[in-house]
Amino acid sequence: MVSIGLINPKSAENIASVLRACSGFEASSIFFTGQRSRYAQAFNPDTQQMRKKIGLVGVDSIMEMAPKGSRKVVVELVENAIPLPEYIHPENAFYIFGPEDGTVSTSIINESDDVIFIPCRHNLNLAAAANIVLYDRMAKSHYDSSNNAIRRARDNNNNTRI
Repeated sequence: MVSIGLINPKSAENIASVLRACSGFEASSIFFTGQRSRYAQAFNPDTQQMRKKIGLVGVDSIMEMAPKGSRKVVVELVENAIPLPEYIHPENAFYIFGPEDGTVSTSIINESDDVIFIPCRHNLNLAAAANIVLYDRMAKSHYDSSNNAIRRARDNNNNTRI
């Protein structure tokens, strides 16, 4: 089971992109804090209607929403964090991402089980970071590499074969 926690995400577009990533990489829910996100729900650039498939819930406290039995994993550029390529993802994870224009608080970091970072030349936007972490999780697990998986994933306008 995988859930996502977003701390005061900056834009509706990022939330929509995280929703899409959750659907593609099988995360079940997103919890978010902050007023900016509440505005995003009304704006809703979620063109694929992922909100109907993935739970999107505004909360006051991210840590209180960690699913029971999940390992709380903060994703942040913090010294002494574990590089994502070396990280072994837990079966039941709650990935927590900070705002693009801020950082995850020390108190949340101290309450987490793991802190990981994405090696990169500069900080990434929220949606990019969530996509990378969820993809890394999938790539390190058993996944369907058949043509059926390709057919399920592509849109109706793509029937290309090699």
